Amino acid sequence: VVAEGRNVSVNGAVVPEGRPYLHKGLSVTWPGDWVAVASSLGVRVAWDRHLAVTVTAEPELRGGTWGLCGTYTNDPADDFMRPDGDIAAVAAAFGNAWKVP
Repeated sequence: VVAEGRNVSVNGAVVPEGRPYLHKGLSVTWPGDWVAVASSLGVRVAWDRHLAVTVTAEPELRGGTWGLCGTYTNDPADDFMRPDGDIAAVAAAFGNAWKVP
């Protein structure tokens, strides 16, 4: 899914603004001014089409996530876990550890 401003596409196919999309467990909806993408894997990402992004995960994923959204364990001590399993001391080091080319 690529979202840029008011333009959203899934695998290169444009999803018209305001029209819901559902295909193979992936949905795109338009709640208010936001764009929301949900997958059958239990993860939902919502974007205000400016700067704000929210990510939610189903309770079944508790303790089974990694990355910029954390480990979903309710333990702040492991929130900044880097890909190598070490804990970053500061947020910037954590974010930089997850950069991809």
